[in-house]
Amino acid sequence: QVTGYLDDCTCDVETIDAFNNYKLFPKLNKLLESDYFRYYKVNLQKPCPFWDDSSHCGMRDCAVQPCPSDEIPDGIRSGSYKYSEEANNLAEECEEAKRLGAVDDSLSTETREAVLQWAQHDDSSDSFCEADDIHSPDAEYVDLLLNPERYTGYKGPDAWKIWNSIYEENCFKPQNVKRPLASGRGDDGGHTFYKWLKGVCVEKRAFYRLISGLHTSINIHLSARYLLQDTWSEKKWGPNVTEFQQRFDEVLTRGEGPRRLKNLYFLYLIELRALSKVLPFFERPGFQLYTGNESQDAEMKHLLLEILHLAKSFPLHFDENSFFAGNKKEAAKLKEEFRLHFKNISKIMDCVGCFKCRLWGKLQTQGLGTALKILFSENLIEKIPESGPSYGFQLTRQEIVALFNAFGRVSTSVKELENFRNILQNMR
Repeated sequence: QVTGYLDDCTCDVETIDAFNNYKLFPKLNKLLESDYFRYYKVNLQKPCPFWDDSSHCGMRDCAVQPCPSDEIPDGIRSGSYKYSEEANNLAEECEEAKRLGAVDDSLSTETREAVLQWAQHDDSSDSFCEADDIHSPDAEYVDLLLNPERYTGYKGPDAWKIWNSIYEENCFKPQNVKRPLASGRGDDGGHTFYKWLKGVCVEKRAFYRLISGLHTSINIHLSARYLLQDTWSEKKWGPNVTEFQQRFDEVLTRGEGPRRLKNLYFLYLIELRALSKVLPFFERPGFQLYTGNESQDAEMKHLLLEILHLAKSFPLHFDENSFFAGNKKEAAKLKEEFRLHFKNISKIMDCVGCFKCRLWGKLQTQGLGTALKILFSENLIEKIPESGPSYGFQLTRQEIVALFNAFGRVSTSVKELENFRNILQNMR
């Protein structure tokens, strides 16, 4: 049911399916299994900043298994990729130099210089996310491959409250315009809502569609990796067609499901566009995916660049020049609103009661926030020198890991859709 062109874009669903499922997805999957991308540092102990919430999901599938620090590759653990965060004065840099010297004498001079010269600037003003303080004692490394995103049983009022807060308070939506199928309300099939959505500027419409796309993607993962069998001897995860249909079938969702799926494709285009734009940052010889394993690091950087060149070659990219293109003053104000709304959503992730859902929620919002930061930093990225530090534009290791894993989730969703399509066709 989901075919043809996407609103506000020159691209169609079929082009994305063919490009993702046969060209990009296999390479991206391989990259995300590498050491650099599988370890993500996260603080799952932060309290919810918006409401009093001590209700945590007690089900075992909600738990997250952090990594013992001796399992983390040396290069990642030594924090040698402190790109910008604390390199704010010379004393600290000297201290860092001493520490790095102590950490690893085998670094080549060029790498050591690159590591020490990460830009001395605070990029909080162009950040779209409330990032975790990775130096906090509560922040721990998690192996994403051992804690996959899948159905955990976390649902009901608690989960609804999270999404409701995101849509109702952070999607620029007036209170009197009810979104379709919102729980326990009279519903006009979304007529008023879509009339409102059509009437707002392209940026606010895009914001809603990105959040809806993220929600859709997460729901596809839960339907595709559903707990099908739970006995003392084994657990079996796989696609649950009924769950999928309840969320996306055109009839069961009164026309809403196909719209949600189109928003997933919209999110895909936005994140793909960011990858195509950020190529100059990763192409510099000084940039390394540093884990301490030299041959694997070189191989993974080669694969990373292959993926970015592939992203760049996509024929029907989203044109982000339509964003914030009007009156300069108005545009700046709207961009700031956009940033703050998104920042708020990243904070709401600390209210998610299921720790595994919280982990993946935080990672995916940080990844999307990083994609937005890239799209809004185009001028800075164009000025990145070929060698030496990039002072204007920076990405921390956290942002890099989140960016690629978040896109990996969206790419997986597009691939899973093909799987559900085939299952449903065989059932007819």
